[in-house]
Amino acid sequence: MEHAGPGRVETGSEDAQIVVSGVSHVYRPKHGRQVLALDDINLTVRRNEFVALLGPSGCGKSTLLYLTGGFLPVEQGTICVLGETVRKPGPDRGIVFQHFALFPWKTVRANVMYGLERKGVPRREAEVRAAEILVQVGLKGFEDSYPSQLSGGMRQRAAIARTLVLDPATLLMDEPFGALDAQTRNLMQIELLALWRRSPKAVVFVTHDVHEAVYLAERVVVMSARPGRIKAIVETGIDRSDPEFVKSRAFVEKVDEIWHLIHEEDGKAAP
Repeated sequence: MEHAGPGRVETGSEDAQIVVSGVSHVYRPKHGRQVLALDDINLTVRRNEFVALLGPSGCGKSTLLYLTGGFLPVEQGTICVLGETVRKPGPDRGIVFQHFALFPWKTVRANVMYGLERKGVPRREAEVRAAEILVQVGLKGFEDSYPSQLSGGMRQRAAIARTLVLDPATLLMDEPFGALDAQTRNLMQIELLALWRRSPKAVVFVTHDVHEAVYLAERVVVMSARPGRIKAIVETGIDRSDPEFVKSRAFVEKVDEIWHLIHEEDGKAAP
């Protein structure tokens, strides 16, 4: 297990895709006191690596994701993606939220084509690319359906398709399966791994679920209670070629190891 304390900076390398250096973030509400959400975060995500962010509620996992996506300003420290300093959202970073964020008045096809049209992609090309990605996420035959006509899992497939059709080099996912039932969630995890293997890209995946983190990620970044710091970085080292790997001793032991790290943070959040 690799530990990364608050004062440590991970050294960037040629295969680094995301480099977070000395990032802290303070929320300043109009009413009430300031809250230090993140404190001196240092992290490198390698090219095409799948990393999960895990930690207690309020530890700043989603905040770090939004900073990386450019949705929040980086006020202290720096975040670089593929060598470029993050200052705003960009097409190189796709984001998938927990709550679908589909346009209810648009069909599945129109939702998926929306970003392509905004980029000026010719309509025929956009239609072809949308059709291809909808096949990949298992929505062939539902192109003309509206979000209200779909199950939760299908709506999330459409949201993922809308992001992947732009082929971002980096995929940021904020608890994308958190609102799904257990069976659908498991199916979506399987499909996400399959998509990632077919089209490798760096994935940063926020979750509260230790089992999900170990199932999906090559490395799990365990964060401390607020203010969020990196408590440990755990290499999962799971052989996923075995379809029954979730029953393996290695998988169970890794889940237990990370659970222990999380439980150490119970009740530690700063007031």
